Amino acid sequence: MIFIKVEILAIGTELLLGDILNTNAQFISRELATLGMNVFYQGVVGDNGDRLLEYFKKAFERSDIIITTGGLGPTKDDLTKEIGARYFKKELVKHEESITRIEKYFKKLKTYKMTENNYKQGYFPENSVILKNNNGTAPGCIIEENNKILIMLPGPPREMVAMFEESVLPYLAQKSELTFYSNRLRVFGVGESAVEEKLSDLLKNQSNPTIATYAKNYEVEIRLTAQGKDIDDCKNIIKPTRDAVYDILGTHIYGEDDIDLETVIVKKLLSHKKTIAVAESFTGGMVSSKLINVSGASETFLEGVVTYSDESKVSRLNVNEETLKEFGAVSKEVAMEMAKGVAQNLKTDIGLATTGIAGPTGATKNKPVGLIYIGLSIDGEVYFLEKNLSGSREVIRDRGTMIALDFLRGKL
Repeated sequence: MIFIKVEILAIGTELLLGDILNTNAQFISRELATLGMNVFYQGVVGDNGDRLLEYFKKAFERSDIIITTGGLGPTKDDLTKEIGARYFKKELVKHEESITRIEKYFKKLKTYKMTENNYKQGYFPENSVILKNNNGTAPGCIIEENNKILIMLPGPPREMVAMFEESVLPYLAQKSELTFYSNRLRVFGVGESAVEEKLSDLLKNQSNPTIATYAKNYEVEIRLTAQGKDIDDCKNIIKPTRDAVYDILGTHIYGEDDIDLETVIVKKLLSHKKTIAVAESFTGGMVSSKLINVSGASETFLEGVVTYSDESKVSRLNVNEETLKEFGAVSKEVAMEMAKGVAQNLKTDIGLATTGIAGPTGATKNKPVGLIYIGLSIDGEVYFLEKNLSGSREVIRDRGTMIALDFLRGKL
């Protein structure tokens, strides 16, 4: 059976009120594309049983598969399984293995006791496929009947993503008569429109594989998706296009698939056997935080300091007072002295520094909000990077952090 239409339904009043951003639909749509399954509709329903049942009735008239997120918790408002069972005219039955797993989960937590309503999460529509939750208390389930499938997943992204990857993708892959495979290339330093322009010839002539670009978190993702007889066949189909993209974008591609920028950098530092220390002003520790999020960073990252005031730049990093007076704290000169100073004081091979004006105050006639400088010292050689960013204080700090990391990556 080939499923033509898939629908994604988010359940929860908090989503309708805008209290929570629905990132689940984006993730599920992207993953379904790797199986050649098309998402035709997306919806949101509050925690109301009657409205949810009405939605199921209408949705299954137009779709083959409905994937829900949310409504699997222990409270009275969590009604997804109950309404799913009612739609398919099934009873809710106790699943002993799920009950045992939930009990063990609470025993492991120790800080929380399992309450009576948590047992509700161990009941499922009869004859459904149970999906283990290795990251929470709410298992999911699948009902398949009369060429219709209802897949019910938890709402928290951390739980939903893992369950989808571990259980749902393999389940749906068995339903598809085709094999699809995607290779994602991660790009930083070039905007989405510029990427599309550079790849315009490839985009015009695409067929198999297909090429799609997505802007996300200050970077661009290029997704190459091939259809073939098996995974190896798909990879062979993708390779010429992948090579062509690398030829065009070069070192702007920092990694592939799920790897992030900070992981790439830590791996490079470890492979080069280099140690690093970081001095931050406007980023306030964000660069250091990114690096130490990576397992193994302790072997290369020695220390991070936040030198926000001029006085701390002088006392902690040996920045020259005359340099501060002549050029100001937000300058290439100070950024380079910060990088050199943190490396010398902490005896590391590399020093990375950030200084800038994140706003909304602090700007001058010659130094607007968004002006940032990155300083970098590698084995005594000192470099700088100047950028003018726009956006809120948060955006400038976030982007500045990524720019500093990518500057380091480039020099490595």
